[in-house]
Amino acid sequence: MTEPTGTPETPERLPLFHDDPKLRRRRGCSSIAGVVIFAAAFGGIAGLIGGEIAGLVVAGVIALPLIYVMLYNLRRRVWLESETLIVRTWGIRRIDLTAAERIDLVISDVRGTRTVSLLVNAGKRRKVAKVDLAVYSGAGGRELGILQLRRLANALLNNTDANGLVFSELLVAQLKSEARGDAAAERPLYRLASAAPSGKYIQRFTMEAVSRFVATLD
Repeated sequence: MTEPTGTPETPERLPLFHDDPKLRRRRGCSSIAGVVIFAAAFGGIAGLIGGEIAGLVVAGVIALPLIYVMLYNLRRRVWLESETLIVRTWGIRRIDLTAAERIDLVISDVRGTRTVSLLVNAGKRRKVAKVDLAVYSGAGGRELGILQLRRLANALLNNTDANGLVFSELLVAQLKSEARGDAAAERPLYRLASAAPSGKYIQRFTMEAVSRFVATLD
């Protein structure tokens, strides 16, 4: 994570993402190759049935939305400014963590790599943000920094509508685990990721489910 920036007149803006240009380029190249292969496969089948023009049309119809999603994800950045999430994709939107109406814990599984995220919903159109807390593959992975987790926990603590206290306690338990020097497999976020059933691309854990899990933590 990069160092926070700010001035006495403006709140610190903490990046809630891992900014690695080399990794981003590699992901972009891999995504483009995947889109080309996927679109070419469907276009080839359509071409065999309906001819060359039909094949090109089908390949374009398949490729365009996939390219849009790929570019959307590559552009996506999330920052925390005081108690506000700032999300950048094609534009900028702000979501007040203390006023969010619903918060869920989401775990996505892509080819064995599991991402643990908070899905914050402010109850308005386009006022939804996903904050990735940790990414695990095998016995290790990458987690948000201590400062980011601490600031997120503090902001969530002040949310009463979505019972943010539960999610704040989860992040505090993660911080305590890191402070004790626990291995990745012993940390709460890793345990949640491991507990999610395999075979599903994305799974949502409600506040009640997270609350039951947090109650089992030290």
